[in-house]
Amino acid sequence: MIGIGRHTDYAARLVLHLASLAENTQVTIAEIAEERMLPVAFVRRLIGPLSSAGILTTVVGAKGGVRLGRHPSEITLLDLVNAMEGGITLNHCVGNEHTCPLSSHCPVQSAWAGATRSLEESLASVTFEALAHGAEGHAQAHQERHDLLAKVPTQKGRRHARV
Repeated sequence: MIGIGRHTDYAARLVLHLASLAENTQVTIAEIAEERMLPVAFVRRLIGPLSSAGILTTVVGAKGGVRLGRHPSEITLLDLVNAMEGGITLNHCVGNEHTCPLSSHCPVQSAWAGATRSLEESLASVTFEALAHGAEGHAQAHQERHDLLAKVPTQKGRRHARV
């Protein structure tokens, strides 16, 4: 199976949360974890790569937290995938001509390269501004899920009971 890792999925949810807020809003990691139903420890691990890529800005201290490093219209799904996955490579021969002596004339390598470019173009066309404000019902769905979880008593050792 070809797919993104859980860390990339969670990173997208984190960035989506920040993109859904008013511009330059700073929040804590705990707030993001609570609102997006993510483990706090996992969210902490996502901050470093996203900050290194300029997607997030962090503020340390008692009034610290995280916020978007640039406007959501300037952050794409491709930016996120590059930050979290190190780029897209559908086959090891794509982007590394020295892996195979036949790569310069290989029709399979050419097909993989074309598919990679198409995926990159598709992901580059999706901004977090469009995701945050274009998905009808997005905020409502999260609020309903949050309200439902608030009504269910948590079990010892678990953040939320499964619903």
